[in-house]
Amino acid sequence: MPGMSGIELQNLLKTQGHRLPIIFITAFPEESVRAQALEAGAACFLSKPFDAQKLIKHLDAAVKGHGCQTGK
Repeated sequence: MPGMSGIELQNLLKTQGHRLPIIFITAFPEESVRAQALEAGAACFLSKPFDAQKLIKHLDAAVKGHGCQTGK
């Protein structure tokens, strides 16, 4: 994303009071970013390529309000 990282967007939404489930999808997985995203409340953190069924599982969990927290 030009101008803002996913973590920055997550933090901005959080400070504005939004409580949307956030699923991070990245081609450049870094353990420190993954940990930061999950600690800040991300529902999931997926690395490309990923299995479509895994995304569906995490989308379903996020919509139901459970999140996946493991992120793997």
